[in-house]
Amino acid sequence: MPNRCLILVSVIYNARNRSFIPAEELIMSRVLLGTICGVVYGALSAASMIPLTFPDKRAALLGAFLNRFSIGFVIGAAHLPLPPWAQGLIFGILLSLADAIITKAYAPILIFGAIGGTLVGIIVGKWGV
Repeated sequence: MPNRCLILVSVIYNARNRSFIPAEELIMSRVLLGTICGVVYGALSAASMIPLTFPDKRAALLGAFLNRFSIGFVIGAAHLPLPPWAQGLIFGILLSLADAIITKAYAPILIFGAIGGTLVGIIVGKWGV
């Protein structure tokens, strides 16, 4: 086990055998992995907006969650003839454009959409089948 790092992102603990499963051995469908990434990305995005004030906070948080969730889901469901990071970048920006135009907060929404989409694309490309 010389080259294995035991960090949360790269391993999962197998309670039955009391051993760690390296991330290289974890294989998941692209759609399921994209959905999981979308839920996590959406939850983080909505949680980051909790301290802010909005006229309708519930709608703003739900909208942010659904937008970021859709980025993860679409990246997992689509398969373009591009590198995974490029596919994530394209869908991250494309799906964030509507929210950026509506709120007129172009930079933060598009930048976080691009970063999150790229990360989801890399994750789905590496571990999704």
